[in-house]
Amino acid sequence: MTRRPTLRSLVGLAALSLAGLTPLSRAAAQDGGIAVGAMAPAVSTLEQLDGKTFDLSAVVGKRPVVMEFWATWCPLCRKLEPALQRAREQYGDRVMFVGIGVPDNQSPERQRTYIEERKMSGTFVFDRERAAMKAYKVPHTSYVVVLDGSGKVVYTGVGGDQDIDAAVRRALPAK
Repeated sequence: MTRRPTLRSLVGLAALSLAGLTPLSRAAAQDGGIAVGAMAPAVSTLEQLDGKTFDLSAVVGKRPVVMEFWATWCPLCRKLEPALQRAREQYGDRVMFVGIGVPDNQSPERQRTYIEERKMSGTFVFDRERAAMKAYKVPHTSYVVVLDGSGKVVYTGVGGDQDIDAAVRRALPAK
């Protein structure tokens, strides 16, 4: 997918250039969001859709993790659902998939109903306090972050046309 530069990205590149810096650490990421190459921040204040606490930092660094920040009302998230479900079915034994529900016009109950109706698999949590959204600098719903087994960010992307399979493969150890 070819992305056109936005005014924001062009201004950012110009600022980096004037400062004598290069944008290499952000070359694989879109505007906003955590930088590719960064280590995953600790987040422990998420809740499972049944109300129990979920500590994301307890699973990071054990195996690759794919996170999608999503909402039931997000058309891009709906468009991305089939690719995520295929990846869950293909890589679910080697990769943890976590759907992180954003609290905007949402509730855990609403998300749980949506997931059950669509028979979606994976782990789904709710970010009531926006802790994960802040830690991962989430720019938009349908934002995907992929971590390798050490907890390093190897992919970020936003939108309904992301190549989830390719993103997951970046997190897997080379054969």
